[in-house]
Amino acid sequence: MVNYLGHVNGTMDDEGKVRENIGISYNHPIFTPILTSFLMDNQTVNGKKIAAGKAIEYIRNGMNLGLGTGSTAYWAIQGIGEMVKNGLTVRAVATSVQSESLARELNIPLMPFSEVDRLDITIDGADEVDDRLNLIKGGGGALLREKIVAAATRFYIIIVDESKLVKHLGKFPLPVEVAPFGWELTNRRLTELGCTPKMRMAGDKPFLTDNQHYILDCPFGEITDPAGLHQKVSAITGVMEDGFFINMADIVVAGSPSGETRIINKPS
Repeated sequence: MVNYLGHVNGTMDDEGKVRENIGISYNHPIFTPILTSFLMDNQTVNGKKIAAGKAIEYIRNGMNLGLGTGSTAYWAIQGIGEMVKNGLTVRAVATSVQSESLARELNIPLMPFSEVDRLDITIDGADEVDDRLNLIKGGGGALLREKIVAAATRFYIIIVDESKLVKHLGKFPLPVEVAPFGWELTNRRLTELGCTPKMRMAGDKPFLTDNQHYILDCPFGEITDPAGLHQKVSAITGVMEDGFFINMADIVVAGSPSGETRIINKPS
């Protein structure tokens, strides 16, 4: 059995031991010096690096990992690369071409998603986290792949700097990934839900996701019912995925520039 600092999908017993046995040996002498060095090097930098350094403590030898996308997940991938360099044995799936390229540079072994049944841990960032651990993601443009990987993950760790913690989602516009064909009609349907969507651009052309879709950034303002709005957005034909990650995160690791971390468990 595994002794985690958090929980796996809410299944922790009274002694702090995870009930689900994922069949991996976790004791390995490489972890302590690597993690200590990684954390010490980042004590004076921003909360993203601090949160990433804490999150990689959950990784154990033999795991299958999901690698997130974005400026915070970047630091987690860097830390994993250092662990691999020092003897960690893992395999990983990346949530974007960008993260896949970084993983290859760091010699992190990658596997095709077709071989995945379950991933042990995925570490990813978020643009906002509410007090129920619902998320808005997609600022990095990889929300569809990120959600596919998250749905295949046993223990989903979100890492953020503490500024991303909010009472209600909505200050960050909701990214909505849409099919290019007929996007104008999709845009009008989103407008009917109470926002003014804005096409995400890359220079003078629409930004294209790794799946060759557009992203419409939708400012809804304060969102008190993210699950309900997620259902309405998802029901629009032409929407491929939205940036709501409802009840998916198992823990959130929030870092501060002072070097402190806070681990927030999913509410029961």
